[in-house]
Amino acid sequence: MALKASILVIEDDRVLNRMIVRQLEYMGYRGQGVESLSAAHAWLRENEPDMIISDMRLPDGDCIDELQALGESHPVIVLTAYGTVKNAVEAIRAGAADYLTKPVSPEELSLTVERVLDTEALRNDHQFCKSRLAAQTGSHSYMIGQSEALNKVKELIDAVADTDLTVLVLGESGAGKELVARAIHDQSLRAKRNFVAVDCCTLQENLFESELFGHEKGAFTGADRQKKGLIEGASGGTLFLDEIGEIPAPIQAKLLRVLETGKFRRVGGNRDLDSDVRIVAATNRNLKKMSETGEFRADLYYRLEAFTIYAPPLRERREDIPWLVEHFIRNHNFSMRVKKTVTKEAMRKLIAYDWPGNVRELKNVVERAIILSRRNKMIRSQHLTFGACEQEAGLQLDLPGGSSPTLEELESSYLRMLLEKHAGHRATVAQIMGISERHVYRLIKKYALGDVTAVEKKA
Repeated sequence: MALKASILVIEDDRVLNRMIVRQLEYMGYRGQGVESLSAAHAWLRENEPDMIISDMRLPDGDCIDELQALGESHPVIVLTAYGTVKNAVEAIRAGAADYLTKPVSPEELSLTVERVLDTEALRNDHQFCKSRLAAQTGSHSYMIGQSEALNKVKELIDAVADTDLTVLVLGESGAGKELVARAIHDQSLRAKRNFVAVDCCTLQENLFESELFGHEKGAFTGADRQKKGLIEGASGGTLFLDEIGEIPAPIQAKLLRVLETGKFRRVGGNRDLDSDVRIVAATNRNLKKMSETGEFRADLYYRLEAFTIYAPPLRERREDIPWLVEHFIRNHNFSMRVKKTVTKEAMRKLIAYDWPGNVRELKNVVERAIILSRRNKMIRSQHLTFGACEQEAGLQLDLPGGSSPTLEELESSYLRMLLEKHAGHRATVAQIMGISERHVYRLIKKYALGDVTAVEKKA
């Protein structure tokens, strides 16, 4: 029988020691017996076993006290006398892999040794796979691509992650700003705590303050109990404020106080609470211009832009498109139990397109192509149907200002056209225009287009 593994036996009962060693050798292992901890340490200085079997009580010490030193790179099974299972449980809590009660039967010895070695092999395989994955993808496993533009983003993430600096992520809608924020969190010292993402566009203005800071019981009508806000929910971790340009002015002032003092108050509260949270913010709007026009607090903007990361649009990193397409297809192949590939012609078309909706739009196009090509193994050019932006390109605008309309007239006419085409559905229009749904709502009020949105309500 081929020798499987090397096992050191530490047992001061010479007869039992020899019996266990012989049984291990009969099972195909290499057994080595010693009768004290000092002898074990001397042997370990020259040898590396795959496992140790040790008595709990030895002439020169207690196995529990020595577990950390003995089991530094190999599992330890402890031997305990019958009726002292409590001590065995204590040993397992201290780091032992398993225990055996004396007298040790050959069957139990075989089963326990096999089980512990199998578990150790699985653990080693898991660590090997993790190290291979880390070597292949680095610490940015969900940031797909190897372009110069994306690698620059990864370098900035590496530089800022271990600090507690506030980070502002800039970029178009769908460019992956939240992925940047998650990568910063995952590489930071806060990685084991919560990552709380907040879409500032979706929070109603009258509830925004309560959602972010929490409220005390009785703070307003309907506040029948105390509620912790998102800042407290992210305590010790990272709070990601997406589309921070949509935050109402009164909330901007309170957020600035959090960044400057690390303190805040719940709505209706009269005492300061400490905030242990890192803030990463993102926007697709020009905050600098907004701060100059008074739409956004200048002092808050300067606080946020201390460390800025630009998430490049997909058209600025076209060489990443094949990587992303392969990633989306591989995920779909796994979930649907099918295997798809892309023709060279289709890939050239994907690379040539400008992707106004960025990675989000690419993902939608690929997933739609997989469905349209369900009877084929190959995704071809005819299976690619691009987004609404391409479909709107041929539509004519009804412009009231003649051949030289103002920007406001262009914006109003384009918005009306989209609202009419999509039955007043603000979310769809927001996606097409690359702005937030709240921004669309403001434009509707600005240009008095409520009659168009009424179509959605009737539908």
